[in-house]
This record gives sequence, C-alpha cells and structure tokens, in this order.
Amino acid sequence: MEYVRLGQSGLKVSRLCLGTMNMGTPQWKPWIFDEAQSEPIVRHALEAGVNFIDLADFYSTGVGEEVVGRILKRLARREEIVVTTKVGYDMGAYQNAGGHSRKHVMDGIDGSLKRLGMDYVDIYMLHYFDVNTPVEETMGALDDIVRAGKARYIGVSTMYTWQFAKIVQACERNGWHKPVNMQLQLNLAYREEEREMIPYCIDQGVGVSVFSPLARGLLTCEPKSNRNQTDFFTAQMYGDDASAAIAESVARVAAARGVTAAQIAQAWVLQRDGVSSMLVGADSAAQFDSALQALATKLGDDELYELERNYTPCDLINDYTTGKRIPRVARVAQGVFGEPTLERAA
Repeated sequence: MEYVRLGQSGLKVSRLCLGTMNMGTPQWKPWIFDEAQSEPIVRHALEAGVNFIDLADFYSTGVGEEVVGRILKRLARREEIVVTTKVGYDMGAYQNAGGHSRKHVMDGIDGSLKRLGMDYVDIYMLHYFDVNTPVEETMGALDDIVRAGKARYIGVSTMYTWQFAKIVQACERNGWHKPVNMQLQLNLAYREEEREMIPYCIDQGVGVSVFSPLARGLLTCEPKSNRNQTDFFTAQMYGDDASAAIAESVARVAAARGVTAAQIAQAWVLQRDGVSSMLVGADSAAQFDSALQALATKLGDDELYELERNYTPCDLINDYTTGKRIPRVARVAQGVFGEPTLERAA
C-alpha cells in the first residue's frame, strides 16, 4: 500500500480508501450488503494496508455507520485508522432533518458518533454545498466541532469550484479550520473536475479523494450488474453514447494488456495530478484486489489516448444538474487502436 499526506495537512492516508456506501441494510437499496456480508470486505481492505475509511450518515439512513462502526471496533485499533463521515442529506421527514444549518450539523455529528460508537471522527465532511444556509453559519459550526474534539479535520464534497472558494475564504476571514479534503467524482467518463476544482485544490493545498472511479460500474463492462439494474442514477449520469464508447475503449486497452477493465480504469484515476486517494466500493475481495493491482499499473501514451479520445465536455454532475447532461460525440480512433487503413490492409 502507498500512503500520502492529505493535501498540506499532516494526516497520512492510504492511496486506496474503502468506500462503504454498499454496507448497511438492503432495506435501503437492494444492492446493499448487511453486516455479515460487509465484514470480509472490510477485513480484506485493512489487511491490504488501507487506513482510510469513508462513510456518510445518509448511507442506509444511519445503519451504514452502525454496521461499519461495529466491524471496525472488532477489526482495528481506533488510532490506526482514518475515519470520515458526511452530513447534509435528509435523515428523516421532519424540519431540519437535513442541510447544513448549525442545528443539523451539530445534531449530525452527535448522531454519527453515537452510531459509529466512537468519540471522534478524523474528517467530518459536508456532503454537498447547501445553498440555503449561509457559509459562515456552516463553517463556524464545523470549526466548533473540531475545537470540541469531535472531529480532527473537516472536508467537503461535490460542489462548484466557486462554492468551495467561498468556504475557503470564509474560513480564512474568520480564522477557522479550513477543509483538508475535497471528495469528488472523477473517472474516464466524467472529467469535468479536472478543469477547475482539482487545480484549485492543488493551489490551495487541499487533498483530493475520488469516488466512482468505475463510473458506477459502467467501466467494469458489466452493465447488467445488480446495482446498474436497480440504481437509476447510473443511466442518468452515464447513459450517453460517449460514455458507452469510453467503456468500450477501456475494455479494448484491458484486453490488450490481459487485465480487467476495472484495473485499467482505476489505474487511470490513480495517475491523475492532484489525486491523493481513490475510493474503492468493492463487493468482494477480488474486486478490491483490482484496485491494488491498479496502484502498480502505469499506462502508456497509446493507451492513454485510446482511453481519453471519446471524452467531450458535459455538465457537472451535482445536485443542481440532474437530468441536464449534454449529449457527447467521440473522436476518431488512431495509433495502434485505430481502424486499419487501406495501406495496412494492402
């Protein structure tokens, strides 16, 4: 396992982070694993050297934190792991059940700690940018949480770059703890964060952790998986022709190498500038091992061109662009992956 400092903080995390959205209760979503199914995956990740565990209160509406918290208590020493959880999405049907108001953020950290069975989390993250709450209210509350010892650091996830800049500026103006981590979506079928967010994070010394490196399973070339058949967000985010063409290119490069498509797609993410850690939401030990193999997989120029040639710009994927994706058109293949020319055929 490789380890890096998260941005300019002193916190060292594994380059692979165990994602736990698929752990909790299948009553929430049909593809979720229960505690007995989840424990072997967590154990395998820890044995492989992973010290970075990602959660959210929203996963299985709290049950995910309960399940993973119990598993970690059995398998790991608290001081040896870095645990992050997120706050923001509704946890009930009552007023103030979600969002980033001071009330909900304060209630949220107490609820997460109780479910996790822990005294603190290492990184407490905003799950998105709440446009209905003043930034100063939210970040002031997070600063108080750090000062109270309930979180060691703070982080953020999934927002526009200008929104993140507002957060950073508010913290600097008020002398509050600044975010050390930006969690964002990045994969071969979705690269918009490379335009502004990742360069901004590099400039500001903020670590970047990447989720959905396989585009919700699209890049594994298994479109008929249980998740893809029951999770409508996959089609909504990656249902265009360009995404399908990208998946075909991943399969082509993988076949030429004699490895899995997942390994190639994950290797591409791990090689991107500014990426500190990559989340792995594995359904099995074998799936997790493809990410381990990706750490040592270096892609060549022809491979990179083939993997990237189909990509064209699209709307950002966040809470404000649902259903507004721009149709995309691919470029023509070239090099060793191009169609045979008349000269070659002759």
